[in-house]
Amino acid sequence: MRTLIIGGTGNISTATARILADRGEDVTLYNRGRTGAPAGCKTIIGDRYDHAAFEAQVAEAGTFDCVIDMIGYDPEDVRSLVRAFSGRTEHLIFCSTVDVYTKPAKVYPIVESAERAPSPAFPYAYKKALCEHILEDAHAGGDFAVTIIRPAHTYQDSGSPIPLIGGGTHFFKRIRQGKPIIVLGDGTSFWGSAHRDDVGATFAVAAGKRETYGKAYHVTAEEIFTWEQLYQTVADVMGAPPISFVHIPTDLLGRIAPKAAAWSVVNFHYNNIFDNSAARVDLDYRYTIPWAEGVRRMIAWHDARGDVDSSPDDPLYNKIVDVWRTLGESAVREMASLDA
Repeated sequence: MRTLIIGGTGNISTATARILADRGEDVTLYNRGRTGAPAGCKTIIGDRYDHAAFEAQVAEAGTFDCVIDMIGYDPEDVRSLVRAFSGRTEHLIFCSTVDVYTKPAKVYPIVESAERAPSPAFPYAYKKALCEHILEDAHAGGDFAVTIIRPAHTYQDSGSPIPLIGGGTHFFKRIRQGKPIIVLGDGTSFWGSAHRDDVGATFAVAAGKRETYGKAYHVTAEEIFTWEQLYQTVADVMGAPPISFVHIPTDLLGRIAPKAAAWSVVNFHYNNIFDNSAARVDLDYRYTIPWAEGVRRMIAWHDARGDVDSSPDDPLYNKIVDVWRTLGESAVREMASLDA
């Protein structure tokens, strides 16, 4: 089978490309050539966001049995995709996101047929939903068969847990040093993370598989934690002190740090609980790397490079914790006499 992966060297797609190449498929990647391709893969160097050039390059490359788009984020990207491959591939797989669903969900776990009306205030989700609709129309019109795969948070060995504020390995350092950790609200909304090796494999299984044509699939975590449990697992794996949690209302955190907390406001404080049963049946999806094992891998990767202990502190994170704790203590003292 001749497969084109648009991307192919990113978080999820590296695993997909490697698996396809290892099983002897003819794999071509289309990307900017900034990261080395997995062994056995060819690369067409270009910019898929330069739509005219992209369409010309892939036309020159010929036809493909399957095209996997890992980096389509804007409706114009997907309209270009339809122009480029209408009648020139049998099967197109689109990497979407579980964020396309209306938040909060009406029923949990969320199934693939749930309402998809994300807020325009969350542009990533809103645009991904528009992309899905364009591809569904292309499928209905006979341009090619479409399969949509919707991962949730997906990490790799070089990654880190979502810190809710900011990013990077400083978060591991905070936990290792026993510093306070921010959680949203009371810290009991639900979240899960899946390793890219598990998620990436589903794209490889889906390639050219007729049973997946016209369908959408979740490939998400199968361990669901509260944010406090998720972070405490990190501390336990690291042998760090028990975490002192700082509970901040999401709306207030968004006002305090509108840029740094943007994704917390539109995404992270909602429950992420999804039904993966369709992917288990059709895509042989297996959640083989538990969160604790994933944390061990991340810590080992970063510690081998000295990244954690040398990571600079995040002054914004420190300031938010200090200000919130000071104001909280002040409020307790001021109200104490009224509750006597």
